[in-house]
Amino acid sequence: MKIENYKRRIVDDQIEHYLKLFGAVCIEGPKYCGKTWAGRYHSNSEVLLHKTTGGSTNNVELAKMSPTLILEGEKPKLIDEWQEATNLWDEIRIDVDKTGKKGQYILTGSSTPNRTGIAHSGAGRYGKIYLRTMSLFESGDSSGAVSLEELCNHKLKEKFTGEVDLRNLAKLIIRGGWPGNLDYNSKDASEAIKAYIDLIIDDDLARLDGIRRDKHKLRLLLKSLARNESTTVSNKKLKDDISEIDNEDIDIDTLASYLDALSRLYLLDNDEPFSTNIRSSVRVKQSEKRHFADPSIACALLNISEEDKLIHDLNTFGFLFEAMVERDLKIYANCFHAKCYHYQDYQNKEIDCVIELENGNWCAFEIKLGANKIEEGAKNLLRIKKEIEKEKGKVPSILCVICGLSNVAYQRPDGVYVVPITALKP
Repeated sequence: MKIENYKRRIVDDQIEHYLKLFGAVCIEGPKYCGKTWAGRYHSNSEVLLHKTTGGSTNNVELAKMSPTLILEGEKPKLIDEWQEATNLWDEIRIDVDKTGKKGQYILTGSSTPNRTGIAHSGAGRYGKIYLRTMSLFESGDSSGAVSLEELCNHKLKEKFTGEVDLRNLAKLIIRGGWPGNLDYNSKDASEAIKAYIDLIIDDDLARLDGIRRDKHKLRLLLKSLARNESTTVSNKKLKDDISEIDNEDIDIDTLASYLDALSRLYLLDNDEPFSTNIRSSVRVKQSEKRHFADPSIACALLNISEEDKLIHDLNTFGFLFEAMVERDLKIYANCFHAKCYHYQDYQNKEIDCVIELENGNWCAFEIKLGANKIEEGAKNLLRIKKEIEKEKGKVPSILCVICGLSNVAYQRPDGVYVVPITALKP
């Protein structure tokens, strides 16, 4: 379907490919990240399953009572927010089996549904795609002068990539990668995300599974997560943080259940630990690295709505910059079937991001906001690589520092690459 001013997404190629492989494609991700627009771009008809009050027609009820009517229409057909009528999953699977045709349906979902009543996983019939908020390359804020895939395969060509302004980096973090907010200034973007968070708390969490949750404690948990963005803080430390900062107590089991609900709404996008046994004598921590779906959520929760607030708190700026970079790395790595992790051991050695390639090789990345921190990041990578070599472990195939304030992509004499995030693409 024609969509005016549609900004093409990196996953569009994957959607097109999956429509040739599967009878149905399911696009999942947080609300407002562009799932409906992407689905509509690849479809020829649509039905929106949004619960309504009043009106003569309710597509959710219609889908439950007469699903065959919902499935009628020119294919591929978009079914938006399919989780509002989970019976459609099996109905679509049956229809795909009956027709034997590929590319019949595109489903979008902004929460993990309760699978009660779903008889079949849909294996072989459905292809699943996860859509994140927009990367800097997708939003037009990265030149795309450097390919991550080529970098991971030692194919970097040294080049100047243009000047980077600290204030603009701050704006990109506060604004986030939400397609509908790209033209907003920082204050308007922050206000929009605060309203987004309110709706998640007041509406979406209640509708997720019918469980009533303490909205006040949910807000305290979200603020604690914002204070601990890009860290491996445990649930217990989140509980202690809420107690110390907000002088409130939250039961640890309740906290865990709230985190699970937020994950089911795709509001969290944590990084798994790199578990490959690269160091035989060192225990590796198995904690996930905490991230929101977009760094702008943390900014809104911390009331950071202006660039100056971030610039005058460089510690917070660094963590949020790390979150933005890791969001982009996950989006880019997915294009060449690679996966992102983090590394942290009990000797306090850390690697900000690990990208594991299909062939089993892995690449180590440090993320630094300022060019003055490049040396520190490179030394950390080289030190860890040397220790792995001593233990005859599998060393990273490349070492790279992703930088904010750098205007050139190059390889240092010690072999470490340096690449500005505003020059990166898949």
